[in-house]
Amino acid sequence: MNQTPIPYHFIRGGTSRGPYFRREDLPQDRETLSQVLMAVCGAGHPLNIDGIGGGNAVTTKVAMLSKSERADCDVDYFFAQVAVEKREVDYRPTCGNILVGVGPAAIEMGLVPVTGAETTVRIHAVNTGAVVEARVQTPDGAVRYDGAAEIAGVPGTAAPVALAFMETVGSVTGALLPTGNLRDMIDGIEVTCMDVAMPVMFARAEAFGLTGTETQAELDADKDLFARMEAVRLKAGERMGLGDVSKSVTPKITLLSKPTKGGTVTARYFMPWACHPSMAVTGAQCIAACAILPGTVADGLTEGTEGASPLLVRIEHPVGTFEVLVDFTRTETGTDIGTASGVDIRSAGLVRTARLIARGEVMVPAAIWTP
Repeated sequence: MNQTPIPYHFIRGGTSRGPYFRREDLPQDRETLSQVLMAVCGAGHPLNIDGIGGGNAVTTKVAMLSKSERADCDVDYFFAQVAVEKREVDYRPTCGNILVGVGPAAIEMGLVPVTGAETTVRIHAVNTGAVVEARVQTPDGAVRYDGAAEIAGVPGTAAPVALAFMETVGSVTGALLPTGNLRDMIDGIEVTCMDVAMPVMFARAEAFGLTGTETQAELDADKDLFARMEAVRLKAGERMGLGDVSKSVTPKITLLSKPTKGGTVTARYFMPWACHPSMAVTGAQCIAACAILPGTVADGLTEGTEGASPLLVRIEHPVGTFEVLVDFTRTETGTDIGTASGVDIRSAGLVRTARLIARGEVMVPAAIWTP
């Protein structure tokens, strides 16, 4: 046979989609694994014409699952971000939208048994070390996909998947504020560098000459904007202890502005070389943390962040609103990981949806990998 078949489930998780594999069905060495994942997605072409990617960073994501090596978790979730037009795979970040499909996928694959009308799946995000508890609807002994839950960026409705994110502060860098500062000045741009579920570099939209309400298409067409933001991001990555991030999707970039539709704050989230069409799950958690933390670049832009925990943060994005329920405590001082300027972030909760689109075998050339 001149092609290698690999079993997979193709699932939409939140506003992303991609193949979900059992880790044991893929190469163990990282170099061969990368070649296989690039072949699966068709990396290196704007349309991903020779693979199952969708020509966008939110559709070239991969989840690899296995029984968890942690006693307190059910499944290990190893994530890969495959590039669209480049021949690259980044294993440093995680993806919260793809994570939405991990619970359903783990049940579909037989990694986690159904325990009742609702099955709780504890997930270890291997890339960052975070622990997430997913509650999946499983009436009649199977995953339910139809339902009344609606999320911006996805047409129609589906069954809700409730997620509680824990141990997300300092997910990659080991600190809430990796530079040690609430604000840094880089190339004349004031930024806040934070790490909650995802390392993110925040700036005000007005600092780049924007209103903050631009559409995804308007932002993606502004090549000068991306060149300016990337120059700042590269330096921010170094200050955050991430080293050379020129080929990494972290830190992400988020531009903040005042809400215009009754939300808490308006955000444009970059992946980082394209504007996210809606909002990333991990990015939303970091945005929510930035919004409630006094002294960041979000100061003066937010509405209703002075309340007590748990606090619902409503993030306005290009196609709607994303809600994050933040559980935290306010303290007078903060020195430990997860504590700074009087805020100790314990967890973030949200509700998303997922749907199984296809399952079977995806083929890769045998010349790339033959088990």
